[in-house]
Formats: sequence, C-alpha cells, structure tokens
Amino acid sequence: MRSIKTPWKRSGTPLDQQGFSWRDLVGQPISKLDDDAFTRIRIILMNGLELDSLRLKHIAARFNRDLREPLARLRRVEQHQATMINWLISADHSPLETTIAYEQVAIEITAAVAQAEPDPYQAQTYRFGLLEDFDHLYRYTAMLDRLEGKDANNILQGYTDIVPGRPTVDEHRHPHDDLRQPYQKEEAHILTKMHSTLITAAEYQTHDYYMNIGPLFADPVARLLYAEIASIEEQHVTQYGSLQDPGESWLEKILIHEATEVYSYLSCVESETNPRIKAMWERFLDYELGHLAEVSELFKKFERRDPEEVLGDVMPGMLMMGPQREFIREVLETEVDLRANGTEFVPKDKEGKQSRQYRATVNAEVSPTNTVSAGYQWSPSGELSRRSSAMDERS
Repeated sequence: MRSIKTPWKRSGTPLDQQGFSWRDLVGQPISKLDDDAFTRIRIILMNGLELDSLRLKHIAARFNRDLREPLARLRRVEQHQATMINWLISADHSPLETTIAYEQVAIEITAAVAQAEPDPYQAQTYRFGLLEDFDHLYRYTAMLDRLEGKDANNILQGYTDIVPGRPTVDEHRHPHDDLRQPYQKEEAHILTKMHSTLITAAEYQTHDYYMNIGPLFADPVARLLYAEIASIEEQHVTQYGSLQDPGESWLEKILIHEATEVYSYLSCVESETNPRIKAMWERFLDYELGHLAEVSELFKKFERRDPEEVLGDVMPGMLMMGPQREFIREVLETEVDLRANGTEFVPKDKEGKQSRQYRATVNAEVSPTNTVSAGYQWSPSGELSRRSSAMDERS
C-alpha cells in the first residue's frame, strides 16, 4: 500500500479566513455531455461527504454543549462548500439522469474502495454492496429509456457497463442480515476507517436523493421504482455504517471524518481533468486541512489525546478515481450469488430465514425493478431507436 509522505498536521487555510460570496457559491455548472463523467462523479461524491459532515456535527452538538459553537463554525463553511459543489450539476440533467449519475458514483467509487481496502472482511462487504448498486443502474437505465427515451450511456460515457447485477428483487433483507462486523478502532488501519466514512456518506446522500425525488414523478412505475431502491439504499447505509467501531467517541469520529475529507479532496486534485474544477478541489483541500487542524485541537483539549493515535503520521495513497470495469466484471461473475446470514456472506441457499420471509412480504404484490426492466436489454440509442429501425425494415 503506497503512502504519501504528507503529514496530517499541515495547517491549510485558517478557519476564520474561509469565506464565500453568493456569486462565489453559485458559479458556472459543468456540461452534461462535454465534461468527463468522472468530474461529475467527484462532484456528487464530495457533495455527499460534505453533507454527511454536516449531519455528524449537528448530531454531535445535540449531545455536547461545549462543542456547539466550534462545530457550528465548522458547519457554516461546510454548508457553503456543499452548496458550491452541488450547484455544479447543470439544470439540463433530468432527475432520472442525475439518478444514473448517482448510481455510477456508487459503482465506480465502491469498486475503487474495495480494491484498496486492507481489511478482507470490509473489502468483501464493499464488493457485496457494489453488485447491488450495479443492478440499480440497470433498472434505472430501463426507466430512463422507457420514460424519457434517453440512452443512459450519454451520462455514463462508456465507463460503466449496463447489465443486471444481483437482482434488486433479491436484495431485500431483514435488518438482522444487514449488520456487519465493525472494525476495531485500536487495530484498524486509518484507510479502513476512512473508507467506511466515505461510502456511508455516499450511500446516505443517494438514499436522501431518492426519497426526495421519488414522490415527484407522475409515472406510477417510476414512483414504485424509487420507493423500492430507496429502501435498499437505507439497507446500504445500515450496512456500511455498521462497519465502524461504535466505541469511537464523537470527536474521534469527527476527526476521522475530517481526515476523510482531506484524503478525498486530495484524490480529486490528483485525478481531475477540468482545470476550473481542479482549482476548487485545491481550495477546498486547504479548507479541510484547516478544519482538521481545528478538530485536532478540540480532540487534544477535550479528550487529552494526540490525534496521531487515530490518524497516524502519514497519509495513505490516493483513491483511484477511474474506470473499474474489469474488476467489476470479475466480481459480478464470481460473487453475484452471495447472500447474507447475520454478519456473514454465504451462498444463496444458506441465506437467513428472516430475510426470505421479509422478502416474500415486500415483493408479494409487485416487484417494481422487475416490472420496469421486463424484456429490457440496453443497446445504443435505446428502445425507441430499435423500434423505429425495425418498423423501417418492415416497411
């Protein structure tokens, strides 16, 4: 595992020098078709991480009076960072196209994390969830084609395959089978801690997006589809969140979160191809180093511990933000039939009884994901183009 000789102690931009104007926050969005899809992947990923940082600090402040003001100061900047990032998504993305982009984030980033994860059990968990997001992409692609007549590959840009994964109809599990074994904070590598933070944040954002967007569709199948997949996203938040050690204190988790933001922004800087967006990543990297310095001081003040006990003194090598097609195909071929029984991954005939009963209940009347993709197979330009060509041939 390559490490970068960059200590976490680099100060970055001091918190009191981190400011925004409204024009600064709401700038020029990216191009839906001309910008590289991985620029949008980074945007969605980092928006999710910033929103999760806000969420964590809000909840922590409810439990600790002394932390309320310092966390409020940090949150104000993070709110504006999230705004500046999220407003980069252009208005010509339909909600379904944005959904396709969210699923591409889940697939490509989870695949990258699975390959970099040093803990075998945690890596297996990421591969398990990856195949479910992969199937969601296929179902939403069918919905996009059939509802809007659009080819999802215009968003995916050929980076991500459009084929079924673990069938969503089979992904519904009893909560008992969604919990995973947590890492042990004294033994786990910092990369393990950051990976679980990053993927939990990404899945949380996806869940919330689907819950907000789903009711706005008039099409009854689309409404059912979002309801079904939002439920799986909640399962994923449960799964990835349970990988973290519950014995970590509030400040320890916030410290890890800030380190994850530094690590992720640096990964974006190293891989970004759009110069304007890269400059934003560089700016926010310096901001997050400033946030990490602030939280490190809080950690020393209130817990009387050295942050290096948690973070170590070097930063792990950056996350590979690029296409993961060959790895995903291999996982799809070898692990699609895995299921969960408690915290373990097992062949599908060993799946827990509670999950089979739960699935029979939720799927009793209809499977929206099966309905939307019945007879569907992706092809360039979509079904309408195929039907038009077939009619021309017959005539």
